[in-house]
Amino acid sequence: MKDDRVVEAAKDVFLVRGSAVNWVLLREGTDLTMIDGGYPGDLDDVEASIRAIGRRPEDVQAILITHAHVDHLGAVNPFHRRYGTPVYLDAAEVSHARRDHLEQLTPAKLLANLWRPGVLPWAMRIVRNGATHDVATPHAQPFPSPGALDLPGAPLPVQTHGHTSGHSAFHIPSVGAVITGDSLVTGHPTSRVAGPQLLPAMFQHAGREELLAALGELERLDADIILPGHGPLHRGPIAQAVAVTRSRSASG
Repeated sequence: MKDDRVVEAAKDVFLVRGSAVNWVLLREGTDLTMIDGGYPGDLDDVEASIRAIGRRPEDVQAILITHAHVDHLGAVNPFHRRYGTPVYLDAAEVSHARRDHLEQLTPAKLLANLWRPGVLPWAMRIVRNGATHDVATPHAQPFPSPGALDLPGAPLPVQTHGHTSGHSAFHIPSVGAVITGDSLVTGHPTSRVAGPQLLPAMFQHAGREELLAALGELERLDADIILPGHGPLHRGPIAQAVAVTRSRSASG
């Protein structure tokens, strides 16, 4: 884990850029909240990123999950086994995390898109990083209370259902930051553009109306620091980022 991969976006709010996906650390004194957990192959880097900000993996009080795709669940089961770390996500996403059903890019859909620029090298990299591993999370639980959670950073879940049925973003009002997961990203190896955008169509599991409705939930937030699931940190009003994303979506 290179030092430049751990970026302090605001006081005690860190965006960590892994090999192909991001995760976020919220620090409060000696305790942490982690949001998302990388691919299974990112586990060593997840733990290294925690040590890079002066804490230990066992200091993580809970892992919050934006959505239950394999690239966001990698550290969840190992942390639960080693440290007893609980994992929380939207109630509508719990069955997905437990693998009662699956809303994820299928091998057939991936094969149909291998001709697109950037898809083949990206696919080879994520397979090496554990994209085909079983990450069923039977211990996943819904958020323990409504509103801001009683965890380091006081993250506030925001329903951004669309990318998956129970996708959530997390607002940190104290510093004007929002962790957008995959509802709004700022880049991806399979995308030809940089800056605020939706993920390419092959990753979407809902219609355009649901995806745009999720953007509406983000647009209402008071935030000017965007920590996405993919791509670099973005600074600027979230409403402006949503407008750019909508425009790009409309133009295809």
